[in-house]
Amino acid sequence: MSSELILENFLPYRLSILSHTVSTTIAQVYDKRFSLSIPEWRVIAILGRFPGLSAVEVAERTLMDKVAVSRAVTKLIKNGRIDREFADADRRRSILNLSEEGRLVHDEVAPLALEFERDLLSGLDADDVEKLDVIMERLMARARKLGES
Repeated sequence: MSSELILENFLPYRLSILSHTVSTTIAQVYDKRFSLSIPEWRVIAILGRFPGLSAVEVAERTLMDKVAVSRAVTKLIKNGRIDREFADADRRRSILNLSEEGRLVHDEVAPLALEFERDLLSGLDADDVEKLDVIMERLMARARKLGES
């Protein structure tokens, strides 16, 4: 390993660029068809899988900034895509769920996202995909461990 930082070879930078490129490419599809931003889709996707979360819990599960989640939630409520109720025990804690409209959007976008993932991974063989999954899990575990230090 070199002691010189060459940004385009620096793993965190490369992962960031890859993530941004993949996210914005698929986002063009759901933005055009559903007027959804990346944070809005992530909120819909997480509530589709884990209904009844608070905005804070959505932020924790997605590792998104709380402000971005709050803005997305506000817009999704305004557009009728999610419903907000308040917990009986703590009126400050809101509980978010997909509305009927939100469920329809989720059920249309999810297959598009999965198709995009299949197309993206089609450039790799099955062994490469398996190795990629293992490497990503190892990197995530190592990053979390380093974050605890």
